[in-house]
Amino acid sequence: MSYKTIDMPAYPRRAHFDYFRSLAYPYVGTTVNVDITALVGRIKRTSLPFFFTVCHCVARAANSIPEFRQRIVDDGIVEFDRCRTSHTVALEDGTFCYCTLEHDLPLRVYLTVAEQAQAKERRSIEEDPAEALDKFFISTLPWFSYTSLIQPVPHPADSNPRLTWGKYFVQEGKILLPVSVLCNHALVDGSHIAAFYEALDQFVAEAAAL
Repeated sequence: MSYKTIDMPAYPRRAHFDYFRSLAYPYVGTTVNVDITALVGRIKRTSLPFFFTVCHCVARAANSIPEFRQRIVDDGIVEFDRCRTSHTVALEDGTFCYCTLEHDLPLRVYLTVAEQAQAKERRSIEEDPAEALDKFFISTLPWFSYTSLIQPVPHPADSNPRLTWGKYFVQEGKILLPVSVLCNHALVDGSHIAAFYEALDQFVAEAAAL
């Protein structure tokens, strides 16, 4: 994947970057209930796979936020042109593995590619750190809804956003999906996370209208 290197002396968040990198836990995250009423209607009418349809919307939204595509490398920042997703796949023995996908495809094409890629996954959770740099880490908890989520994170801290959703539920006539975001605060602020959720609403609406 291609990327550009951020000019750190001119970087406006340099003081924030240095401060949050000095913390033992530099992550910031939240969970928001996203309205997917219209999208679920389309999924049911056209028999689309729920996980991959949502994953396509989430990947598009995350890629639309430049700060979500930034990664810390040594003492600087690189910004990828686009990022892939690495999602968890349940295995027959109760464990899981990772599968990598590109998002920049029309939904129907993406769904075909996604199912083919999942059938060929490596059945491993081992990833080369260099190969994982341009990825969003995707997971799902389809068994239950939730209001908060605590994620395991590495030490030293990485800078890949983690995007997770749970089981959707009905409230006041709307179908809502809890979607969690966890990012490294050295790169991402609350305004960037808010922009992600706004973009997600837009892409969910687009997918529902297709």
